[in-house]
Amino acid sequence: MNTPRPKAKGLKRLINAGGYSLAGLQDAWQSEEAFRQEVIVAAILIPVSFFLETTAVGHALLVASILFILLMELLNTAIETVIERISDDIHPLSKRAKDLGSAAVFVSLLNAAAVWGIILLT
Repeated sequence: MNTPRPKAKGLKRLINAGGYSLAGLQDAWQSEEAFRQEVIVAAILIPVSFFLETTAVGHALLVASILFILLMELLNTAIETVIERISDDIHPLSKRAKDLGSAAVFVSLLNAAAVWGIILLT
């Protein structure tokens, strides 16, 4: 029986976690067109947000709403990856999980549109 490796602690754990995060971002960039498109939009809108006349909270909301889209896309991709790992078979629960992940991305897009619309129109 294999004994589990001891988990890294302290700075080593943080370095490992950073590496895993960068690997995840790289994988999403390489494999997900939607993620690439959203990163490009973020690279445009986040700098633009700082040229808009609003409060510090307004700037934070503008930036956070865009980053929230990227977050939801990464989680959606993770859900899809796990479903595909389990089985390539079409199953109602697999469809449901994928649809719910997609809905989360859609809601994050609506959230960003609402935040940007409210701040730009007031």
